[in-house]
Amino acid sequence: MAAVRDAIRRHPWWTDSLLALALTVISVGSVVVSRTRYGYAFPVLAAITAVFTTAPIALRRYRPLAVLAVTVTAETLLLIFASESQVPLGVIVALYTVAARCERRVSIRAAAWVALPITVGVIVNNGPHPGRVIPELAVFAIAWVVGDNLRTRRAYLAELEARAARLEREREEQAERAVIEERTRIARELHDVIAHNVSVMVVQASAGEEVFDEDPERARESLSAVSSTGRAALAELRRLLGVIRAEAHGDLEPSYEPQPGIEYLDELVGQVRETGLPVELSVIGEPRPLPEGVGLCAYRIVQEALTNTLKHAHASGAQVSVRYVADALELQVIDDGRVSSAVNGDTGGHGLIGMRERVALFGGTLNASPRPGDGYEVRARLPLEERTP
Repeated sequence: MAAVRDAIRRHPWWTDSLLALALTVISVGSVVVSRTRYGYAFPVLAAITAVFTTAPIALRRYRPLAVLAVTVTAETLLLIFASESQVPLGVIVALYTVAARCERRVSIRAAAWVALPITVGVIVNNGPHPGRVIPELAVFAIAWVVGDNLRTRRAYLAELEARAARLEREREEQAERAVIEERTRIARELHDVIAHNVSVMVVQASAGEEVFDEDPERARESLSAVSSTGRAALAELRRLLGVIRAEAHGDLEPSYEPQPGIEYLDELVGQVRETGLPVELSVIGEPRPLPEGVGLCAYRIVQEALTNTLKHAHASGAQVSVRYVADALELQVIDDGRVSSAVNGDTGGHGLIGMRERVALFGGTLNASPRPGDGYEVRARLPLEERTP
């Protein structure tokens, strides 16, 4: 039944055409049997009239009122001039369609209009017998009631669907507003944390600078306050970021683990080696403490480059070079694998985009390109404050 309903929805014209053909065969057949039974010659006019009582049903979904008018007219003529009345199948279907597809006030007027000519035709055909007229009109009334109930049910379902769509839109809008409000709250908290702690640090640093020569002990206290305030600010920032990360991934408990820095490169290279890819790590220059953001950026660049080497390059080895110079940190990751459009060199890839965004955040430069022959190279330079001798 589901397949039948789906076919009717997808091909309404063909379905109505088949229905009209079936009703026409029944109507014309009834006229032929009736005429033959009484010994009359089959008149062509009666057959044509019978066709017009049912054939227009093929267009009932497109012109329901016009189809009803044609079928009622043809049925009335057939009742008046035929020797025996037939079941008005075409009029029943047409009236049902009007009640199901038109507004109630229109269908009521159409039903009242149908009752008059049909009553006249039945009286002419059978005489003024209520036993003939009432059953005929009762059939039309039933058809109208069924069609009107179907129209009401369709309107109710349409209203339910519209209400569900409206509720869904409202739910999405509420969710979007909640996200915006949460982002505003987090931004406000971040602003409060950074503004307050940095302000305290600036004041303490300025105070320490003023008394550095005169009162070293007080200057040392100011620097200690700057250090403790900075640690507190970092802890608060990590807490907020941990909450954001937990909400984004649906975690029950946020993570407060420190972010990896360049000091974790040995561990990262060791993890890659465990996958079977030989990786050499070389550090050139004198290592020194880096800003936490720069250290994290360097770690992520090397991590992304090695990840893409493992996934796409099919390399037999890779080299990671970290160079400390006076005013910058230079990174280089090279491999001997085959160049693929899926590696970092594809300008549309997320890996290269992410690395460029990280490097640009610190005013650095990034170059990623194939090497002569086979292999790929990722080179980054992150500027640092130049050391004073």
